[in-house]
Amino acid sequence: MISLAELSQKLWGSRFASVGLGLVLALAHVPFSIFPLMFVAIPIVGQMFLYCPKPRQAFGMGWFVGFGYFALNLHWIVEPFLVEPEIFGWLAPFALFLMAAGAALFWAVPFGLAKRFGRDHVSQIILLACLWTVSEYLRSFIFTGFPWSLLAYVWIDTPLAQIFAFVGVHGAGLITLLILFIPVMMTRKMLAAAFATALIGIIAILGWLRMPDHAPNHASDTIVRMVQPNAEQHMKWRPDMIEVFFDRGVSYTSARTSRRPDVVIWPETSLPFLLGHDHQALQVVADAAGDASVIAGIRRVDDNGGYNSLVYLDPRGGVTAVYDKHHLVPFGEYLPFDALFSKIGLSAIADNIGGFSAGTGPRVINGNNVPDFLPLICYEAIFPYSTHTNTRPEWMVHITNDAWFGTFSGPYQHLAQTKARAIETGLPIARAANTGVSGMIDPYGRMVKSLELGQSGYVDVALPASIGKTVYAYVGEWLWLCFAGLLALCCLLPATRTQSSAR
Repeated sequence: MISLAELSQKLWGSRFASVGLGLVLALAHVPFSIFPLMFVAIPIVGQMFLYCPKPRQAFGMGWFVGFGYFALNLHWIVEPFLVEPEIFGWLAPFALFLMAAGAALFWAVPFGLAKRFGRDHVSQIILLACLWTVSEYLRSFIFTGFPWSLLAYVWIDTPLAQIFAFVGVHGAGLITLLILFIPVMMTRKMLAAAFATALIGIIAILGWLRMPDHAPNHASDTIVRMVQPNAEQHMKWRPDMIEVFFDRGVSYTSARTSRRPDVVIWPETSLPFLLGHDHQALQVVADAAGDASVIAGIRRVDDNGGYNSLVYLDPRGGVTAVYDKHHLVPFGEYLPFDALFSKIGLSAIADNIGGFSAGTGPRVINGNNVPDFLPLICYEAIFPYSTHTNTRPEWMVHITNDAWFGTFSGPYQHLAQTKARAIETGLPIARAANTGVSGMIDPYGRMVKSLELGQSGYVDVALPASIGKTVYAYVGEWLWLCFAGLLALCCLLPATRTQSSAR
């Protein structure tokens, strides 16, 4: 049987093999969820990295692995361009290539730096794990930020994901790499593999022990209804369909059950008018809700521009609070470098009211007759720092229109990242998605009850109780950043001392 070292030595010079490894890593994520592939692919990546003779080759290898990984994981990026294919369809392949190529740079750089500054194989591998994680963290901020498909998301829907409550998704990624690189660092490969497997098993057992069979209900006994009108993107704004989808939402809002909801949640931009321009329609929604409050996605305009917003209505139809989405989708909700692109005739895909402006940032809304909540709109849920507020809410509300993401991987990856926010914060999340998946996520990242993709209807769920502030909620990214910094320092200091002595 060929060994890990022999296999890696045969593969390291092949760009196709590197891209293939990236594809294998992507298969560990939803919707494929073949997470055991991580146990094979990551050690091979590490061993191939060691066989790279120079930083330039390591940089190239990291880029090709990353390109394969992101090309498969982000293939849904073409979907928004296909809503109006006659206008934007030609951009789809370029968008996928550029997105995968750009994201792959965040893998290539740490591969090159680790090879350049690591003094031996062990220090190179440890540096790679640390720098790789830091680079993925920076991907959350650079060029507006896009932390999609982080490595640790493979553990969603497994007990291993509970580690997010302590170190967040980035810290979990660092731990994953360090453990799966153990067979690369040790001479006795079988013993190392057994040790790494045992560590993963221990984390999984601890995660399983952390989760109760059922999350306790909130003391207020709040019933939340999430409405899913299932408006496909190419039909959503058609003049002959706008009223159909609106009436569908009203019908689901007014549906009678033995226990009426305390709050009804509509998805992102589900109210098909501008806030302040149709008071009668708002009153129709409020009347349908009866004694319940309503949280809904709506667009609004003021002197500073247009906003993708969330409105909170009291049972009388009064606007109690408005939240404006603060992290906008580049090329979807606003056009970066708009002055340049306007010269060549490009406009934002979702630009229905002249482009969106960003809100002021995350904030907790006083719920009055329901517990205080933190709103998240669409892909704000993929940013861990979007949940960081001075005041701790009792739950989060995530409204989204996942019709943009197609029907295969995008919506499920978005849902997985939303589940991670619940684990990190110890807060339940009520999720209303236009085409699905809508439902209630408990503080352990589990779906309590849901309405699946492509269905129309509503789901009523008792609001789970929060479980108290997690370690991650207290310290954020500092725990793993300090640990990674110390590890990197340990790898670099001896080499620095040796060079100084030589002088």
